[in-house]
Amino acid sequence: MKLILDMSKHPLEIGEPLTMPAAVDSAFELAFWFCDRALNDNEYLQPIKLHYLMFLAQAYYATAYQGKKLIPAIFVAEEVGPIEPSVFRAWSLGRPKFEGKNTIHEEAATFADSVWRRFGHHSVEHLAKFCRKTPCYLTALDRGRRAEIHLNEMISSFSKSQNAPAVDQVVKPKVMRSHKGRAVEVKGWTPPKVKTDK
Repeated sequence: MKLILDMSKHPLEIGEPLTMPAAVDSAFELAFWFCDRALNDNEYLQPIKLHYLMFLAQAYYATAYQGKKLIPAIFVAEEVGPIEPSVFRAWSLGRPKFEGKNTIHEEAATFADSVWRRFGHHSVEHLAKFCRKTPCYLTALDRGRRAEIHLNEMISSFSKSQNAPAVDQVVKPKVMRSHKGRAVEVKGWTPPKVKTDK
């Protein structure tokens, strides 16, 4: 049996940043983090709102970190908005129980907290309206229901959109003290992309 793919029908480009490891081990860890954060604020987190927050976190993280994924997951365009299918299935009967400790490292937790502080207080209806207006969601929905929302489309949508807050409005800069005691903004160094002629 031969599988032949016509690559002209696929919007992915060679060199798309898919090889970088995600910042969090699984989508479930981020989902549990958002659920626990909501409980700490005495809020009920509706399952669909969880998907909107995860989608926004993935999109803003990829935009802020030059294509790196926050979670190793895909999002698909459903009529209700962008969802992560595995989390959708796992949360269909409520919060699932997994053995082991659900932890995400400090940088990812700080980023998720920034997304929570910026979008967590909004209603499900507001987030649904916001997410369903993003160009990446609309492009995927044009391809068909449950079509994947590609990471490069998310980056393009959130870096150029006039309807979405800019990355610096969502993520608080990390502030540390210099050797002279002055407060300075710190961000991780990312090597520039080098174009090679082949």
